[in-house]
Amino acid sequence: MHGQDAERRLGEPELGRGPGERATLVQFSTAFCQPCRATRRVLADVAAMVDGVVHVEIDAEEQLALVRELGIVSTPTVLVLDAAGRIVTRASGTPRKADVIAALGRAI
Repeated sequence: MHGQDAERRLGEPELGRGPGERATLVQFSTAFCQPCRATRRVLADVAAMVDGVVHVEIDAEEQLALVRELGIVSTPTVLVLDAAGRIVTRASGTPRKADVIAALGRAI
């Protein structure tokens, strides 16, 4: 986790909606990113399994200022937010479902 992440909160202006009741899985993607499709499926599955968790996908090309502010250098990048919208952890690449569930355990 980047040092600045612990202080940064994401909310409705960045997410297009409020954070999930318990946690939010934020995926930064681009239109032609093949691994982003698999990541979308994994995160959507986990969000459907865990009450109070939502999955939000952000187009990195449309949100360049936020991408730069957060230091995102590749897609997919996944941020796990707690209920207050604080960044708990981040990962690049396609995550395994078990890893996403473990990361949620730290956020909830």
